Amino acid sequence: MKPLAGLLALTLLLAGCSSSQSDSARPDAQLTVFAAASLKKTFTELGARFEKDHPGTTVTFNFAGSSDLVTQITQGAPADVFASADTANMTKAVDADAVAGEPVNFAGNTLTIVTPFGNPKKIATFADLARPGTQVVVCAPQVPCGAATEKVEKATGVKLAPVSEESAVTDVLGKVTSGQADAGLVYVTDAASAADDVTAVPFPESTDAVNTYPITVLKEAANSQAAQDFVDLVTGPAGQDVLTAAGFATP
Repeated sequence: MKPLAGLLALTLLLAGCSSSQSDSARPDAQLTVFAAASLKKTFTELGARFEKDHPGTTVTFNFAGSSDLVTQITQGAPADVFASADTANMTKAVDADAVAGEPVNFAGNTLTIVTPFGNPKKIATFADLARPGTQVVVCAPQVPCGAATEKVEKATGVKLAPVSEESAVTDVLGKVTSGQADAGLVYVTDAASAADDVTAVPFPESTDAVNTYPITVLKEAANSQAAQDFVDLVTGPAGQDVLTAAGFATP
């Protein structure tokens, strides 16, 4: 009986060690953040900081136009945090009962004109975007940067005839940097991130369309505590320093 008992004990010990090693190899938590495309640079930096401060937690981002993100969320896509580039799309998430609490405004952003580096078409004003033969790219109306563009058009009385309407501000920037457009309307933060490839042309009418960015924990969050910790990072001093350095305004 003793040899059998010893064998059984050894088997249980080995199984326990194997289980322990397997558990330690798995990450403790997964955090999924849906964020507006214009937040890619800053949130990637904050995600790395969050992982450092929360060992074992992996942050996964889904960056896209806010309208696309809220559609995915309301259709059941798994996510823990939602950061929108405007309040209108966040309101859609609230109305769909998809958020866990009151969204918090954490940043502001305004539009600027970008042209290929050197501004070959010599665009100087918003009205110049409507000159015949000027190929302009903007965001689609349902996207926050597109809604802001429409506000500027109404404020100035200048109607643009874009050659394409993109689903994310980063796509507009890409069209300009690749030489597929003479100009585009993006956020000042996007222009700053591509300063070596584009020339930014500020215009005073942009103040008529300032976008406010809200963030919230989602109701179906699989990791609500980690989600709240990430929101606290974004809205706290460390997050605000990163956002300000990138050109975002305080809300």
